[in-house]
Amino acid sequence: MTQTVSLPLWVFVLIILFAGVTFASHFLFPSVRWFFRKRAERVIARLNERLQRPIEPFKLARRYDMIQRLIYDPEVTQAIVDHAQSEGIPENVAFEQAGRYAREIVPSFSATAYFSVGIRLARWLSKSLYRIKLGTFDRNRLEHIDPNATVIFVINHRSNMDYVLVTYLASNAGALSYAVGEWARVWPLSTVIRAMGAYFIRRKSRGALYRRVLARYVQMATRGGVSQAVFPEGGLSLTGKTAPPKLGLLNYVIEDFDPAKRDIIFVPVALNYDRVLEDTFLIAADKSGTRRFRPPFRTVLQGVAGHLWQRVTGRFKGFGVASVSFGEPLELSAFAAKTQGDLTQAVAAELMQRVADVIPVLGVPLVARHLLADGPMKVAALESAVASSITVCAARKLPRPKRPVSAVVQDALGRLAARDLISEFPQGIAVTEEGRDVLAYYANTIAHHFAAPAEKTGENSAAAK
Repeated sequence: MTQTVSLPLWVFVLIILFAGVTFASHFLFPSVRWFFRKRAERVIARLNERLQRPIEPFKLARRYDMIQRLIYDPEVTQAIVDHAQSEGIPENVAFEQAGRYAREIVPSFSATAYFSVGIRLARWLSKSLYRIKLGTFDRNRLEHIDPNATVIFVINHRSNMDYVLVTYLASNAGALSYAVGEWARVWPLSTVIRAMGAYFIRRKSRGALYRRVLARYVQMATRGGVSQAVFPEGGLSLTGKTAPPKLGLLNYVIEDFDPAKRDIIFVPVALNYDRVLEDTFLIAADKSGTRRFRPPFRTVLQGVAGHLWQRVTGRFKGFGVASVSFGEPLELSAFAAKTQGDLTQAVAAELMQRVADVIPVLGVPLVARHLLADGPMKVAALESAVASSITVCAARKLPRPKRPVSAVVQDALGRLAARDLISEFPQGIAVTEEGRDVLAYYANTIAHHFAAPAEKTGENSAAAK
């Protein structure tokens, strides 16, 4: 036992490495994991004390555990068997495919990353690009939503900034879970969005197995009380108008609804902007008839570089106002009790109407609306027309500009002129040929608020242009 054993150096190094790995895996790593888990639990406990809706245990579950729970769900298992039979493949191959779908869908939520990095970054990005304004907002009504219910924010989709803006404004309510599609993966917003714990979905997938895996994840999250945010239009608006709702995610939620276990509260959220970052890409996509409008990386890089240069030189004045309004919440249990026919269709139609009812009226859309309908116009005439529209909004209790009309008009004209969308002629200010489509896009965002015909309003012609 005391004899000396000679070993080659490389064998000795391997023994030391194996011993180190064994020690780390059996003693060091568990201790480190325990340390960080305890620290995370203390952070979450402090967060839950100030949040209106504490972070749900479902959201805090380990990603690996959630994936296993999802792929072994009885409905997913049956879908795997059906898929294997229909495709003529072994069940283990179908099982692996379901596992890939689950790993793609299930997010990796970190409370520390969400609240320490994500929220701060969302706040900085929102406030550095826009002047944030709250439109319709019944704080008392929202604060007294049933704490045991699952809250789902239903939002009109105008820009990739929607994710960032809503997350920032809802930061005191809790952690939101988003379903994001291909457009949301555009750099650099994709980095911010993924930090929010969003889960990626294939919007155009028609495979029954994929849809079942996605449906079960959404239903598990809903039953677990996870606060969610959905965009029922299914993609960014290409025209500025709210698009008809797509029923996929809403149907997943409603078909699994059981009021005896947990109610669901839908909160309509309406957004509008003086400047949508992607407006020219969206308009081009609408003209081409295809939604493949991912901008080239070089274009994005040039835009970011130009923006940074404007900031460095002090020439960046922001993109104007971004406004958010909250509509009347819809309690699914009460709505279902008085609804006959297709519940999903009825809920979707009602929610989109409630969203449309509180879309904020902003300066640029107002000016665009009147220049398209009544231009060319002198500044005084434009201010008078905008003042009349604001009066109509006030009578209908719509979210609207609160600054003096002259300031609203001058600010909007300055932003449009800086993009060469308008020009000044002897007869007044007129829309340029290049600006007609862009101004129509912004005018469309508020056209439904002025649907009644009025003297020289021309909403229909503005939308047609």
